[in-house]
Amino acid sequence: MINIEIDGKQIQTENGSTVIEAAHSAGITIPHFCYHKKLSIAANCRMCLVQVEKAPKPLPACATPVAEGMKVFTHSEQAVKAQKGVMEFLLINHPLDCPICDQGGECTLQDMSIGYGGGHSRYHEEKRMVLSKDIGPLVSAEEMSRCINCTRCVRFGQEIGGQMELGQAFRGEHAEIMSFVTGAVNSELSGNMIDLCPVGALTSKPFRYKARSWELSRRRSVSAHDSLGSGLAVQTKNNLVMRVLPIENDDINECWLSDRDRFAYEGLNTSDRLTKPMIKQDGKWLEVEWQVALEYAANGLRQISEEAGAEQVGALATANSTLEELYLLQKLVRGIGSQNVDFRLRQSDFSNDGKQQGAPWLGMSVADVSRADRFLIVGSFLRKDHPLLAARIRLVVKKGAQVNIIHSADDDLLMKVANRTIVAPDSMVEMLTQVSKALTAEKQGQSASGEAGAIAKSLASGQRVAVFLGNFAQQHPQAAQLQALAQQIAALSNGKFGFLGEAANSVGGYLAQATPGAKGLNAASMLASPRKAYILLNVEPELDCADPQQAIGAIKSADTVIVLSAYKHRATEYADVLLPIAPFTETSGTFVSSEGRVQSFKGAVKPLGEARPAWKVLRVLGNLLKVEGFDQDTSEAVRDEALKDIDVAAKLNNAIGGVEVKVAPAANGLQRVSDVPIYATDAVVRRSAPLQATADAAMPQAWLHSDELKKLGVQAGTTVKISQGLGSANLVAAADDKLPRGVVRVAAGHAATAALGAMFGTITVERA
Repeated sequence: MINIEIDGKQIQTENGSTVIEAAHSAGITIPHFCYHKKLSIAANCRMCLVQVEKAPKPLPACATPVAEGMKVFTHSEQAVKAQKGVMEFLLINHPLDCPICDQGGECTLQDMSIGYGGGHSRYHEEKRMVLSKDIGPLVSAEEMSRCINCTRCVRFGQEIGGQMELGQAFRGEHAEIMSFVTGAVNSELSGNMIDLCPVGALTSKPFRYKARSWELSRRRSVSAHDSLGSGLAVQTKNNLVMRVLPIENDDINECWLSDRDRFAYEGLNTSDRLTKPMIKQDGKWLEVEWQVALEYAANGLRQISEEAGAEQVGALATANSTLEELYLLQKLVRGIGSQNVDFRLRQSDFSNDGKQQGAPWLGMSVADVSRADRFLIVGSFLRKDHPLLAARIRLVVKKGAQVNIIHSADDDLLMKVANRTIVAPDSMVEMLTQVSKALTAEKQGQSASGEAGAIAKSLASGQRVAVFLGNFAQQHPQAAQLQALAQQIAALSNGKFGFLGEAANSVGGYLAQATPGAKGLNAASMLASPRKAYILLNVEPELDCADPQQAIGAIKSADTVIVLSAYKHRATEYADVLLPIAPFTETSGTFVSSEGRVQSFKGAVKPLGEARPAWKVLRVLGNLLKVEGFDQDTSEAVRDEALKDIDVAAKLNNAIGGVEVKVAPAANGLQRVSDVPIYATDAVVRRSAPLQATADAAMPQAWLHSDELKKLGVQAGTTVKISQGLGSANLVAAADDKLPRGVVRVAAGHAATAALGAMFGTITVERA
């Protein structure tokens, strides 16, 4: 530690830190614009000039390293004169449009000008003007004349986002920030540039001119989309969500937010919001009172249970539902005598049921991911499935960590990858088996060759190894075997093994016991062997299930279908009762993140129309069906009951035993490789207009290796007919030579491919 003095205050700080870091750690404020604790030092705004004893001129606090015995003065006459001089220069060209600027009220330049700006300007020449730029549907760069060239947005793109989408061109007064190559910013983390901008140059396009910061009420919440559990500040006005910002937490999302978490709120109040209970009579939909709809639903379930047996009732929920909703759903189903309840809708292999020793989780804390030095990531579209986790790993790789990939697609992760093995889905088990054997050989001092040997060498050389199974691996038809092998590889490399959870409650669903009992049917079995009655919680079967074709067929054949949803969607085709429930911003609840962190939140706004929190709807259904234990008054009471006698930390366990590893026979024909696009993961995200206008939400294409296109006699850019099971879809063919031969990559979870079958399996491609 080093001893320095700032404004007469003795401070101890770490060797290598800068003056501004030392000052901030001691609670001393130094004005700044370009400095940010998560970004590299640029020292180009000069606002942080301070006086250092014996230095001939003021020095930038952000770029001046501390030295033993250094004396710093942040508010001396020399320092303040320098800071005021910088502020005068910054304001010379700044447009005086604070009254209409979206940054008004939370603008760093505005705040600093109060303390360091003059009452009038000595500058009378014309101000410079920078033309507006269209950089996409999320970030507005309409007022670039406000830009003070701090380059925070440029550095964020390079250092955190992983690609330089914005840059600074020209020099002097002609310098300006602009986008390169594509003309748009397509990063899945682009919204963070809005937070970083200290002036109103980059603002939120969806929020533009909607409200002023002082008009907004703020509520804490938790992300309902991916499994990280990012903290949200939901800002509201007139009972509408106007904006979502990050809540800083270095252990989870740091100070960042993915665009999915930031802009999904635009999908909350769409035209297809379900705001009144509805029942179908004589093929027509009627709006009814809650009591009528609930009694209609209860009678339907009672009738099926009594006449066909309780085992004919099945319940499906998404992993984006709250812990309370999942707990009461399974309690209701078990209360009427059925064990058929599941939230693992995109999973296709359930052979590990009964062999899994606990709730599958990340295997470490999120913060520990930043401490690993070797990674093996199996079956993950990492950047799009887990944007902020990808950003963490990207930073670790810059410090020397090695990432190894085994997958069926080779997307650009915007980081250096030590070894990547891209194989067809049916070869993934074999590849992991080879890595396991190669690691065993490494342990015995022998060296294995080939791709498996290179991965084994990398893992064996690490001190802190992390082996992760991604969404694709968890949805794989041989998921249990992949899990057993990944566990084996982690043990051989003295590392940790975990799951990159798919959704907000991928862990919470297990804690809520929303999985079938010993005699119950899992999600796949419930749809393969159709039930006479289904309860669907937050589910759009054609988009949320592993086999949408089979799901829709099974549900349409049922006698009673009760849908608890915030939206009407296609449920009007097959449902008998539509019960309007509140999305996560309109209800209180709990999400359990992939690291096992239990986070509860309150509703930010009142439910729209007659919508009600799903836990309340399920509680009343339990009362009507005379099931015991449905007398909770608050969601907190439901949460406490769900987690009663559960030690969450002890419940988290990825260990699996008794799984026989078999190499699958080679597939005949093209194999399907499915990703769920980043903006197609759940009902709210799918309805966010700004997100659906991004490049990541473009119409799905059929991606094949160019050799496969030649075999089919098809050119990239032409329309092909994709057939699977009883359905087909017409998509544009595209070439991707990073794909293995023998596969076709077709997105799932999208309306354009909803007519197709399972996410894995054989698929036919022919000219349209």
